Amino acid sequence: MAQTAAPAAVASPAITPISLKAIAPWAVFFGILMLVLLYFVGAEQGATAVISGEGVHEWVHDGRHLLGFPCH
Repeated sequence: MAQTAAPAAVASPAITPISLKAIAPWAVFFGILMLVLLYFVGAEQGATAVISGEGVHEWVHDGRHLLGFPCH
């Protein structure tokens, strides 16, 4: 009987960690983006309205109710 050689183990590529210096700008960008989104969904068309009219209110109306913000 012929012996068959066991297949060689496949080396997995090393996982290199991402440095905090590389992640920080993206974290700040998405943090500011989320704050702006939260403002438009939660506070726009109130006493601190940046954009006049009812356009923004109508676009985010259902989102306000979904997130629990009262709007009327």
